[in-house]
Amino acid sequence: MTLRITVDGREIRVPNRLPLLPLRDVVIFPGVTLPLFVGRSASVAAIEEAEKAHKVVFASAQIRPDVSEPGEQDLHRTGTIVRILQVFRLPDGTMRILVEGLARAALSRLESQGNGLFGSVRLRVERQGEELIAKSHLTRAQALFTEFAELSGRVPDELRSSVVDGHDAHAVSYLIASQVLVSVASRQELLESDDSIARLETLRRALTKENATFRRRKVEASSSSAPSIPIPRTPHKETDPDKEGMAEIEEFERLVRSARMPQSVEKKALQEVDRLARMPVFSPEATVTRGYLTWLTGVPWNKKTRDRRNLIEAEEILDADHFGLTRVKERILEHIAVVQLTKSVRGPVLCLVGPPGVGKTSLGRSVARALGRKFARIALGGVRDEAEIRGHRRTYIGSMPGRIAQAMKKVGTVNPVILLDEVDKLSSDYRGDPSAALLEVLDPEQNHGFSDHYLEVDYDLSKVLFLTTANDANNIPIPLLDRMELIRLPGYLESEKLEIADRFLLPRQRTATGLSEDDLVVPRDTLLRIVREYTREAGVRSLEREIGSVCRKIARQKASKTLDGARTVGAEELPDLLGPERFLSDGPLERAGRVGVSTGLAWTETGGEILLIEVRALPGNGQLILTGKLGETMRESARAAVSWVRSECATYDIDPSLFASHDLHVHVPQGAVPKDGPSAGAAIALAIISALTERSTRSTVALTGEITLRGRVLPIGGLTEKAVAAHRYGVRTLLVPEGNRRHVSEIPAEIREELEIILVSQMSEVVRRGLARANRSGGKRRKVADDLYAA
Repeated sequence: MTLRITVDGREIRVPNRLPLLPLRDVVIFPGVTLPLFVGRSASVAAIEEAEKAHKVVFASAQIRPDVSEPGEQDLHRTGTIVRILQVFRLPDGTMRILVEGLARAALSRLESQGNGLFGSVRLRVERQGEELIAKSHLTRAQALFTEFAELSGRVPDELRSSVVDGHDAHAVSYLIASQVLVSVASRQELLESDDSIARLETLRRALTKENATFRRRKVEASSSSAPSIPIPRTPHKETDPDKEGMAEIEEFERLVRSARMPQSVEKKALQEVDRLARMPVFSPEATVTRGYLTWLTGVPWNKKTRDRRNLIEAEEILDADHFGLTRVKERILEHIAVVQLTKSVRGPVLCLVGPPGVGKTSLGRSVARALGRKFARIALGGVRDEAEIRGHRRTYIGSMPGRIAQAMKKVGTVNPVILLDEVDKLSSDYRGDPSAALLEVLDPEQNHGFSDHYLEVDYDLSKVLFLTTANDANNIPIPLLDRMELIRLPGYLESEKLEIADRFLLPRQRTATGLSEDDLVVPRDTLLRIVREYTREAGVRSLEREIGSVCRKIARQKASKTLDGARTVGAEELPDLLGPERFLSDGPLERAGRVGVSTGLAWTETGGEILLIEVRALPGNGQLILTGKLGETMRESARAAVSWVRSECATYDIDPSLFASHDLHVHVPQGAVPKDGPSAGAAIALAIISALTERSTRSTVALTGEITLRGRVLPIGGLTEKAVAAHRYGVRTLLVPEGNRRHVSEIPAEIREELEIILVSQMSEVVRRGLARANRSGGKRRKVADDLYAA
């Protein structure tokens, strides 16, 4: 069955079975537009269902607003068919919607469907009454409303014109009621009335009373000796029948005075409370002001937690939460010590930089635990609107404070630890640059007066300890990077991963899958095989997933009653549980140690990686062919390597004519992965010499360094990450530019002990260390003096 509703001279057809939206303390009149907050699951389901079809719902006020899941007996039978104009989904899963009342309707039957309610409705018939009497009442109500609009000064001009120029007694009465009637009972009573004359008479009495109140206030204000003092709300209280509305005003005033705000902020807050007291409780402007005061009194102004003073206890917390990362923990403890001694967080903001899964975010949580402070995390990945940081101005529908203010309200203290996660993933567009907004947040000289567009007052962030995380510091804007101190987390060693798996990951996955130590035992040799053959990463996320997969399979056996006693998972069972190994124990190095193949090192956002470089000399006309999705910088490094090799033909007994009669093909697998940077220049040159001299490279040697035309090896970045990768893949000797001598000490001691790190400054040293000695049993086409190569 279809209902026909006439709106502005046009006929709208809607079904008689509509999603039902139960309302608390709100009555919507036909012809009135109103914003609403929707939070209950049934209400959210009703809006989502309406969006799929006609965008129309039946809105009915609850008889008792405290009922969270209303049934048919908890709702007024008379409500309003409303059209949904706008829907704003908020981060907490709630909605802010803008609706327009279309027509009165009566609820015939209520039924549940899924998470929501549906109601069968019929339209309520309007009784016009005698035309002359109705017109007389209408004219009187319009005159009184005009006076009301002038005295109150809060009626929008558009609504005032609609009332004054209106000819439909029903439509005009609804518009007047939306501004004048305060209590839910009076509004519901008027909505249920079918008689337009009775409605207008009710509104006449209410308007007469309100106008008298405003005139009395005006006289009191003009006779006051101190006009700057806010007008007392006592007269309003006497004329306001809605005790709940006054209770709300008194509660806001109490919250403002007890928040211990700065004097200027408290003055503004009290002004807003006074404005709210003069508004009809359910007017759109009152809803906006109520939301503003909720936020202004919700953020902390003076409440703070007491810092933990025991540095030894702080160190124990960091050690309990994270294994390894010794250098990182030392720097964090230094920062905590300074904060405790100076009772101030002024100083550099710590930025934890490292590949995914190494514990950057959890380190921030541990710092908060070590200090005894509240913790909040703000994810910045993909944020491109400045308003996400500073908030939206109140003039926008659905406006809210920025993420900083939201985090402060969540923690409820002025001195939390706030982690700005993935600060390198910020982007900007026409809506502004969020990284520029963060400059004020992270600058200790400015953040004592941080300005949120929504709050419109200065907010002190100087007591907040900010930490940031990033995968690639190169993607952080320079002005923002200048305000931070970088602490690099290079990734975990194999031994560290084994300890983390045994101490943290296995117990956590056992608990998550409902197992106990009596159900599942995973020996260390099994964990070591998972580390070596099923994961290859800087962090431990993939490792935890693989352990979780083992636990789930054992949990299934337990649930199906096939698990008899404790199950010990041996290393030989892993192929049955996890499938064939994903990585060979020697990895890419099995392809190294051949003619024309050298082992370079690369740095990526996910940590260090091995970079195999392959070179073949093919009959041709002297072209340099570069494949493997190489970037422009890496292509230039290859050209520089070729030029250096050509200049050293005599040194390495290479026939110069080969460069004219052959093409050099340089390929860097994997071909689908983009690669760039200058640090592969030395490795490319070594592979070219190996290909042209037909001497194999040493498979256990890896190298990194930028090459110049004169054969110098220049320093590179990311040495620690590259050394960790070399160790992970089984490299025994690492050739490092002399210019990186100062960075060698930053490599973990365990790696330095197991790697032979050789500092080189010239390509001649690289060739001597990187190429194997000539095979004397087989004559080569081009012989090179043995003293040029390492034994």
